[in-house]
Formats: sequence, structure tokens, C-alpha cells
Amino acid sequence: PRSTLSPSSATSDVYKRQNSRRAKMGYNYRDLGLTNTKEMFAKANKEGYAVPAFNFNNMEMAMAIVEACAEMGSPVILQCSKGALKYMGADVAPLLAKAAVDRARNMGSDIPVALHLDHGPDLETVKTCIEAGFSSVMIDGSHYDFAKNIQVSKEVVDYAHQFDVSVEAELGVLAGIEDDVKAESHTYTNPDEVEEFVTKTGVDSLAIAIGTSHGAHKFKPGEDPKLRLDILKEIERRIPGFPIVLHGSSAVPKQYTDMIKQYGGEVKDAIGIPDSELRKAASSAVAKINVDTDGRLAFTAAIRRVLGTSPKEFDPRKYLGAAKEEMKAYYKTKIVDVFGSEGAYKKGSL
Repeated sequence: PRSTLSPSSATSDVYKRQNSRRAKMGYNYRDLGLTNTKEMFAKANKEGYAVPAFNFNNMEMAMAIVEACAEMGSPVILQCSKGALKYMGADVAPLLAKAAVDRARNMGSDIPVALHLDHGPDLETVKTCIEAGFSSVMIDGSHYDFAKNIQVSKEVVDYAHQFDVSVEAELGVLAGIEDDVKAESHTYTNPDEVEEFVTKTGVDSLAIAIGTSHGAHKFKPGEDPKLRLDILKEIERRIPGFPIVLHGSSAVPKQYTDMIKQYGGEVKDAIGIPDSELRKAASSAVAKINVDTDGRLAFTAAIRRVLGTSPKEFDPRKYLGAAKEEMKAYYKTKIVDVFGSEGAYKKGSL
């Protein structure tokens, strides 16, 4: 059998259905020490911070994320895109998430950890992730018309809620490119649609478009990116207390784009979303903020620095270890400056 872990709720009808398919499946997420996002978001909204949702692609990234959050006492959502799952394997990602939970506990921290599918394209991908041990999924139907988006999102909700897995959906379209998600133009979320969408789909959180953008090349230097906080305020009025999500929220830190260039890399000049704008959103209705590009830039910059200053180095532990530590240090600053989630749970230490 693929799982040797004990079930946390053997009497659950849901668990029995899962267990009967265990030969095909991976794990029940509770067996991995993971949580869904419902209680996380309720606490975040009540206390005025946002939960960090950081994407990872390998063991070093997962450890950087969880160590940063455990040391700061912040909850965390480990995210995988479909591209990341293709790279790691849907059977590997949940085990890396379990290792991350174990690391947090060994550090003396009680932070909750969720494993989330980012930009799930269809129900089949969602099923694969839930069966592997994911505790939260996103269905991205934002490229459909409103009615079709509702239909697709509700199908995912109906399936995922059988297993107590939380579901995120999206209204509005973010411009930019990140993995398989591409859009030429930006469409702000219409506040008139949110109440109907949330009611008819039954989703647990809603990603909205208020000025963020996917990828590293969000805005040109000299521009002054601003979030449409007026739209956020109106959405909050329409669905009070409902968890809101911001995608495409990386800052594209200049120190890392400069470092990449310094050590032989190529990256276009660009700026991201200012931390101050995101902090305003985090203290309002936004319960989850996604960051991916910033971590990639920090990770890559550190690798280039090591190889650029030590051209004879060929030990992966030396350059991947440096990348992990750089990513971790940067995310610790983001937890304070953007999310405001420091100290929400017990802090731990290595």
C-alpha cells in the first residue's frame, strides 16, 4: 500500500471512501499533518492579517518557506501550480509538505500548514490533487463567462467538500504570464457579481482582480502601481467577512534582479506591487496573498552569486543551500512588511 500512516478519522464515511481507493490514491491530508484553509482564514480576517501563500518546486523551497514561517509564527499555504506538479510529481508534493510540517513541529512551532493547488485548470486535476493529499484547491474558471465559471467552480466544490478540502475560485482576470496562466489584458472584478458567485458556487475563498499581475514583468520602472482598494472595499461590503485572495502579488525586488544581472543572468527591468499597497489589503478583507516570482528571483539570484564567485563549485548543496537561505530570509521580511502575520501562532527556532 502507498500509505502506512494511520487514519485520523477511521469512522468517517468520507475517509472510508478515500481508503477504499487507497491503492490508486496517495493520502488523506490530515494524515500528513496538513489543514485546510477555513480556520486559517477566519483567524486572519478577525485579526487583520493575510496568510502567506508561497509557491514551491523542490525540497529547498519547501524548507525555506516553512522555516521562515515557523520562525516568525505565521501560518502558511504551500502552493503548487500544475507546472510544478508536472515537475515534482503529484505523489511527491504531499510528502514534501509533510516534511515541511514535521520541520515546523521539530522547531517547536504550531503553525498550521496547508497544501494548495494553484490555478487548477479542471476537475480532473483537482481530483488528482485531492487524492494525493492536498488540503486545498483552486479552480480557475476566470477565462470563462460568468455562468460557465459558476458551473465549473460548483462542480469542483461539490467534489472537494466531500473530503473537507477547501476551494478557491476566481472572478476577474489578471494580466501577465506565470506557468500555464497567460492573459494579455486585465479585467477588474465586478463587485455586482461576487455575491451571486459565492452563493451559487459555495466556494470557501474568492480570488479577485484589483490591480495585481502575474509574473516578473508586471510594470515598467517609473510607473506607480496602485491597487483598486475601492473595489476591494465594495466587495467587502457585498460579502462581509468572506475570505478574499490576491494573486500576482510579488514585488519583483530590485536587489535580486540586479544580482541576477551582476552574475551573468538576463532579466528585464520591471517593478512589482509595492509592499505598502499589499499591507493595506492584508489589513482589510484579504485573507490570502500569493507570492511566487519573488521567491524564484531570490532563489536564482543566490545560485548565480555562488556559481559566479566560486566557478569551481559543483556541490549542489553549496548553491542550493545558499538559495534556500536567501529565499527564507527574504520571506521573513515579507511576513512582517506585507502579510502582518508574524506571531499569529507559536514561534519556533532551529
